[in-house]
Amino acid sequence: MATALDANSLAGHLTRAGQTLAPLYMVSGDEPLLVIEAIDALRAAARQAGYSERTSLVMDARSDWSAALAATQTISLFGDRSLLEIKLDSGKPGRTGAETLMRLAEQARAQPNPDVLVIIALPRLDKETRNSKWALALTASSVMVDVATIDRPRLPAWIGARLARQNQRADKAVLEWMADKVEGNLLAAHQEIQKLGLLYPEGELSSEDVERAVLNVARYDVFGLRDAMLAGDSVRTLRMIEGLRAEGEAEPLVLWAVGEEIRLLSRLADARQQGQDLGGLMRRLRIFGNHERLAMQALARVPPKSWPAAVQHAHDVDRLIKGLPTAGRLSNAWEEMARLALRVAAAGNRG
Repeated sequence: MATALDANSLAGHLTRAGQTLAPLYMVSGDEPLLVIEAIDALRAAARQAGYSERTSLVMDARSDWSAALAATQTISLFGDRSLLEIKLDSGKPGRTGAETLMRLAEQARAQPNPDVLVIIALPRLDKETRNSKWALALTASSVMVDVATIDRPRLPAWIGARLARQNQRADKAVLEWMADKVEGNLLAAHQEIQKLGLLYPEGELSSEDVERAVLNVARYDVFGLRDAMLAGDSVRTLRMIEGLRAEGEAEPLVLWAVGEEIRLLSRLADARQQGQDLGGLMRRLRIFGNHERLAMQALARVPPKSWPAAVQHAHDVDRLIKGLPTAGRLSNAWEEMARLALRVAAAGNRG
């Protein structure tokens, strides 16, 4: 049963499946727009296959999970097929929820009911949760749709592909400009692309047309700042800091994202110097996935001897935020925060 798909291959799978859909689908990802689209595609395929009754449950660790099992046992008076959707936003079902999910997985694997289709929507799970009994049971018994996050380097191509769906196109410079404006907000990007389809005819979009139509809907967030800093993207790092400042983000929160990351990296660099197992330490510090990959890039780029000074710099910025003058630092905390972030972002990039 276990089958893994990405969002792009889901359509082909559903076309091939036709009236014979799998009994259990699991959709996992952190991009709300793409998760919604994947679930919408599954719903449409289910309707086409005759699953006319739908039950939708939003669950967490405190929910009454017996309702989920009951929905798979109820027999329609009219013989209609039924669709059960379970949305677990937290990714933490609790003990009863975990037992219920394992039972649903067992039902799908051992005695699949052709009249009941189950869709389970989850956020992207961390490594520990992916290795839990309930998650492993679902993975082994379902068609898993892994919805990948669209990171900044892939965003222009994603925008271009979406424009192509409405028979529009734009050159690389325009796509990059649009990506800057909608960075971190894929739902807003989708809305802006649809707006372009309504405002302009099919064909090539000029930069003037796009600039007139597209709003600056970039959602600057501290985790995007952290990732830009770790990736060594100085231009994006400064743009993120300027955006956070313009949006009125609290200085202590931004410093936490930058300073705490620097303290973690300093600890990792020291551990590596001492020959310790970085993988084990990263797991204990809960650094996984893309965060782990970017952290390793930063550790490779920044000399080990530079970390203690960066940690002290973070302490100095904290003093500035509290209104305490600090020798050798600028008086403006935001400007000094940018200098701090560039210690990591620009390291190894100076010609």
